[in-house]
This record gives sequence, structure tokens and C-alpha cells, in this order.
Amino acid sequence: MKNRLKVLRAERDWTQADLAQRLDVSRQTIVAIEKGKYDPSLTLAFKTARLFGQAIEAIFIDETDVYTTNSRQMRGYHPQKAMIYNGL
Repeated sequence: MKNRLKVLRAERDWTQADLAQRLDVSRQTIVAIEKGKYDPSLTLAFKTARLFGQAIEAIFIDETDVYTTNSRQMRGYHPQKAMIYNGL
């Protein structure tokens, strides 16, 4: 899973250790999340979102969702039209 953790951390001039301490996890956990080798638990994702004052989706990007959205757009799928057709 891609994420913006490193960017958000850098904007605050925090080290990986600083962020780890604020989230009550190990520095190795932060390293693994930033590298995309570890997906955080839902609890940790919520805690991270609250710490940065952002929605979970603004920090953690589900790559399968990006692929699905891009594929639909390439095939002419338009979510707004689908909502109209479905009466939403």
C-alpha cells in the first residue's frame, strides 16, 4: 500500500523515531510502512490520521483501488453517470 507518511513526517521535521514515539510503535514499523512493506492495522491507520489531522484515505492509498478506477475510466466508466442511472 502506498502512503504519504514520509512526506507528512518531513513537513513536520520529524524523524522516524519521533513519529514512532507519537504513534507508540517501533521505528522499524515506521520504516516498513513508509517503504510499503507493511500495511498498518486499522487502529494504527486511524491513530495516524488523527495525528496528522487528515482522513485515512489522504494518507494511505490502496493501489488496487487506483488500478480499478483507472481501468474503469479507460473503458469509459463514469461514476457520476452511474449514480444518475442508479437513481442516486
